[in-house]
Amino acid sequence: MAKLLRTNDFGIGRQVAALPWRLEEDGSRSILLVTSRTNQKWMLPKGWPMAGKSDAEAALQEAREEAGIEGTVSDTPIGSYHFIKLLDDGTTKPSQAVIYSVRVLTQLNKWDEKDERRRKWFSLRKAAKAVFEPDLAKFLSNLASGRPALF
Repeated sequence: MAKLLRTNDFGIGRQVAALPWRLEEDGSRSILLVTSRTNQKWMLPKGWPMAGKSDAEAALQEAREEAGIEGTVSDTPIGSYHFIKLLDDGTTKPSQAVIYSVRVLTQLNKWDEKDERRRKWFSLRKAAKAVFEPDLAKFLSNLASGRPALF
């Protein structure tokens, strides 16, 4: 599927991200983070929008490729965060990731990027402390405090 390098009206790169989550036996919710390929820092699965797919569908595909999960994705974004994207040519670009909620139904044993990334389940509070991007940490911290109430 062709990837689209999209920017907003201010020239900021725009990506789509998945927030994979599951309901635990005690009623709490956990989220699945993956490591980046470049620096092995914890993050949400994310990528560029894709031609022929809605942003929600592209976020779900990124979650499948990077985290090895299948699930149901919300059509409406639940938030966004800003970060600095390292491009393939070594340059950087201010970017924004629009986040889509993905309820995890299945964890795959084999997936496209299994040999390039790690995946791990976290509570929202621990995920907020583990992620590399400060704006994502703030989003997850707010989510852990019930702002916004998404689940």
